[in-house]
Amino acid sequence: MLCAAWWRIILFNPDDTSLKEQLQLEEAGGWRRIFRAHSFGDPFFSAIIVTSAFVILALLAGVAAELIIEAMPSIRHFGFTFLLSTEWDPNADQYGALPFIYGTAVSSAIALIIAVPLSLGVALCLSEMAPEWLSRKLGFMVALLAAIPSVVYGLWAIFVLGPWLRDWVEPVLSDYFGFIPLFAGPRVSVGMLTAGVILAIMMLPYTAAVCTDVFRVVPQSQREAALALGATKWEMVRMAVLPYGTSGIIGAIMLGLGRALGETIAVAMVIGNRPAISASLFAPSSTLASVIANEFVEAMTELNAAALIELGLVLLALGSILNMAARVLVLGTIQRRFHGAA
Repeated sequence: MLCAAWWRIILFNPDDTSLKEQLQLEEAGGWRRIFRAHSFGDPFFSAIIVTSAFVILALLAGVAAELIIEAMPSIRHFGFTFLLSTEWDPNADQYGALPFIYGTAVSSAIALIIAVPLSLGVALCLSEMAPEWLSRKLGFMVALLAAIPSVVYGLWAIFVLGPWLRDWVEPVLSDYFGFIPLFAGPRVSVGMLTAGVILAIMMLPYTAAVCTDVFRVVPQSQREAALALGATKWEMVRMAVLPYGTSGIIGAIMLGLGRALGETIAVAMVIGNRPAISASLFAPSSTLASVIANEFVEAMTELNAAALIELGLVLLALGSILNMAARVLVLGTIQRRFHGAA
């Protein structure tokens, strides 16, 4: 740039100004152009970012408003009792959401109980234990699980997972823990347990991938300090890695739980689709997402369609509550960490 300014001054200098003055004018003009570009670009970029954020909020508000409008016949007819009623009878136009809320909560809880320890184990293996060449290959295989379509998971659960649980796992649970209502009753290949296990398999790659990234950003100095003080590999992970990544682990678990709450096709194929509350995990049940997928196209009356849309509104509310709870947990964890450090 400086060389170009020199040549312009030498060849095109109509005024009788000194070389130093011309260079100062060139520099001042360049800075003014840069300042003008920055002063225009920064507000433009900020406006795009702020607009994008408000567009997301507007979309969420629009979805919620549309659900409320379409579900208004059901809201007016049933009121708050819709959430507490266990009756779901399209022939009599009587609808209650409690069996589906129960099915969603229990199947997601089963998925969490199975998937969280496995996800943490996979993440620790990939980030702390496995050599780099093996970690890359295993990480790719874990991520590949997230790319499998839900319907493929459902078909595999129908023909492989469900019969295997019925013939090998459920008899053991029934023999040793049959006195508990959770593991009592007839054993079938479709039911709450099968749905919970398939949800655990589906949420595992999301939770494991996020936890792996969280563990990998832990400063290496923390690991070295723990090892230098005589800690074993497990003690180093327990004292240096896990506490540092607690907020990220909570976020990963909530991400996987959101995946489990909203899963539709695979759950609808293996849960049995019975609108009833049963204490046994072997019994068929239903979730908010699965009943919407199964019955919305065949809704017989306006009230039936409105009740199904209200179930979607309940599912949206559950997702929002889950998000807010995740934020509170993460903020609380961060504050405790900094207060402890202080």
